[in-house]
Amino acid sequence: MKPVYEYPTPVSVPANSNVANTTSDAYFYDAWKINSILPELDPLDQFLRVLSTTPRWVDFLMVLRNHIARLFGLKNLGKLSDIDLCKPSSEYKIGERVGIFTLIDKNEHEALLGDNDKHLKVIVSIHKNLEPLNGKVQVTVSTIVHIKSWVGRLYMLPVKPAHHIIARSMTKIIGNAI
Repeated sequence: MKPVYEYPTPVSVPANSNVANTTSDAYFYDAWKINSILPELDPLDQFLRVLSTTPRWVDFLMVLRNHIARLFGLKNLGKLSDIDLCKPSSEYKIGERVGIFTLIDKNEHEALLGDNDKHLKVIVSIHKNLEPLNGKVQVTVSTIVHIKSWVGRLYMLPVKPAHHIIARSMTKIIGNAI
């Protein structure tokens, strides 16, 4: 029998998310929801699981991004999969790097990660919620981008369409066996 795969669905940023009030003035935002195959994982663990199984094509795009970004004076972020696979989520402290992002906040329902420079402010929310109707744990991955300069606006031209493909692909990992 062929395995059944879950696919993320596009949704609004959860109303009870800590980033819900930041979307009104955002240049770009999206959110993808999926039922978690490992509901016992906290939001940061969900994110670490996703990063630990980053598809090679996504890391290739990050390497390409870093080469091109250097020409515009943007920093090298590394690859999404650049994480310590032996470090549990409980050991990450606020302000510490988690792959290409900095941990902004974490609790049992949500982890906030981001990057903030002179061109862009990016926040990623991994929000965990128990769905009362079916008892499943749903995880919503939201990305919010605020632009600070024309370089940030130029940067987002190719990133915006690529982000939808990458975010959906990465969120899919939360709902499926690896």
